[in-house]
Amino acid sequence: MRKLIVKGLVLAASAATALLVGTASAQASAPAGEHDSVEVMVTKLSHSDATSRLRSSGITWSSSGNCSDRNVPTCTSFEQVNLATIQGIQTLRSATGCAINVTGGTETGHAEGTYSHWNGYKLDTSLSSCLNGYIEGTFTYIGGSKWQSGSGNVYYKEGNHWDITYYNCGGC
Repeated sequence: MRKLIVKGLVLAASAATALLVGTASAQASAPAGEHDSVEVMVTKLSHSDATSRLRSSGITWSSSGNCSDRNVPTCTSFEQVNLATIQGIQTLRSATGCAINVTGGTETGHAEGTYSHWNGYKLDTSLSSCLNGYIEGTFTYIGGSKWQSGSGNVYYKEGNHWDITYYNCGGC
């Protein structure tokens, strides 16, 4: 099976196919067993566009600082969030029917890394019995306080919130 390395993430060919649609850098003729390094382009959203999309799906957001400045850790900002991340939380809302309140976006103050809040891959949400039941009852438990959806997104129950990493839109 060919594997593709996407910014350090190794995906089986079937999981990577969606990432490669329309990507000219995918080389179908590479010998079996070799890895292709593929630069995946992500679409970044403004705070305004992201909140419009969330609002259209009935998803709320809040911040302890009552603000949206990306450079203030008590704010909840969606500036530079990935489109797939917003689509992922919309997919979760649609699949669960649960009320979802986002409490953390791309603002400073979260852990660093490639698949971080700052880089647009993560959102935090409030806990709720509806959301907890769906995630813990539907997704695969992968150890600690983590569950993984069939599409590969990771849901980490961090004390008082879900820390969700969206590698893709979750089947949107």
